[in-house]
Amino acid sequence: MRLHLFCVARRPPAWAEAAGAEYLKRFGKDVDLRPRDFAPKAAGSADQQRERETDMLLRAVPAGAKLVALDERGEAWSTAELASRLSRWRDDANDVVLAIGGAEGHGPALRTAASAVWSLSRLTLPHALARVIVIEQIYRAWSLLNNHPYHRA
Repeated sequence: MRLHLFCVARRPPAWAEAAGAEYLKRFGKDVDLRPRDFAPKAAGSADQQRERETDMLLRAVPAGAKLVALDERGEAWSTAELASRLSRWRDDANDVVLAIGGAEGHGPALRTAASAVWSLSRLTLPHALARVIVIEQIYRAWSLLNNHPYHRA
């Protein structure tokens, strides 16, 4: 299984790169998590921008991959629930794409194409912070599945 983290945003600041890299390093070869940034697609209206960015993301999803949209209107998952999903994804052996939308959010087509819509919080988070939280939470779920002492809930 390969995990892709798609993020529609400009390049993350150094602090976010460093934090994400720290967690990615901790996985070693056990988890293949690949962050990928997509440049925002400015358009005449918010709806047009969402549509352009949605099209861009959907074209980049590998064939056969499971798509998970990150959206504050999605379902909140506990760490244990994320670990359970991570275990199922690993067993399915398909790629999984976790998609963080642009400043205007995801278009309806992406949410429809997604097998799940995950909310990190009902708060609106800066993209760089959301990216770090996703990577850390995947690491935490992995540590729970592997009886690693990082997760202590």
